[in-house]
Amino acid sequence: MLVLKRKAGEAIIIGDNIEVRVLRLDGDHVRLGIIAPQMVTVLRSELLEEVRNETQASAVMPAELSQVQLLSQRLKGLTAKKK
Repeated sequence: MLVLKRKAGEAIIIGDNIEVRVLRLDGDHVRLGIIAPQMVTVLRSELLEEVRNETQASAVMPAELSQVQLLSQRLKGLTAKKK
């Protein structure tokens, strides 16, 4: 991890076309401005983590659902054999 000190108004450049500028320091909060091409996704880390958690939850749901459906079909098969 690269660690840099910046003052309000100063910036860092990432690659050829991404600029991260310190807009304001407010106690332990920093307001950043980011200039990047529209095709570059910029997310707060907690939002990315939330999206990952939701994606994992939705990936688990169909597997659990398919197991329930399989069990249901087996039970229906057993019931049909008894008739």
